[in-house]
Amino acid sequence: MPPPRRRSKNQFGATLEARRLPRVFAFDEARFGLKVWHHRRWCPFGARPPWVHEDRYQWLWLYAAVEPVSGACVVLFLPHTDSACLDAFLAAFRQAVPEGPIGLVLDGSGSHGSARVRWPAGVQPLRLPRYSPELNPAERWFEALRQALANRLFDNLAELEQMLTETLQPY
Repeated sequence: MPPPRRRSKNQFGATLEARRLPRVFAFDEARFGLKVWHHRRWCPFGARPPWVHEDRYQWLWLYAAVEPVSGACVVLFLPHTDSACLDAFLAAFRQAVPEGPIGLVLDGSGSHGSARVRWPAGVQPLRLPRYSPELNPAERWFEALRQALANRLFDNLAELEQMLTETLQPY
């Protein structure tokens, strides 16, 4: 008997349809910190770009669930990426979206599959196939946030959180 096949990217749409969920949110978390990302900068020929950088390693995690159909989102800043923080996010998510069954699309992170995670009633985890971040719209959202924060310095995490909150306002 051949070994069972893992789900492929092409079968994920069929999995979503089979569940018949009225609402589906894409979930992911991203780390943002005082150490900034560098992007291209224009400067005169022969001169080095004036990069600013920070050597302090402090981070916060942005947990976000986005509904691609309506654009509705639930966002929470948390200190870590572990099962306790995921529990806190799931409780806040269910409080923000209380009605009906909901599917939550997640990647294969270890904290997402932990036995310690308490899934609220009506929230069903939908795991993405391996190596398929392109199926998660939240990944693209974090790229846009990183682009908006590139080449900036922040004195502390509160200032970074304030800037992230302002950047998230259009969403």
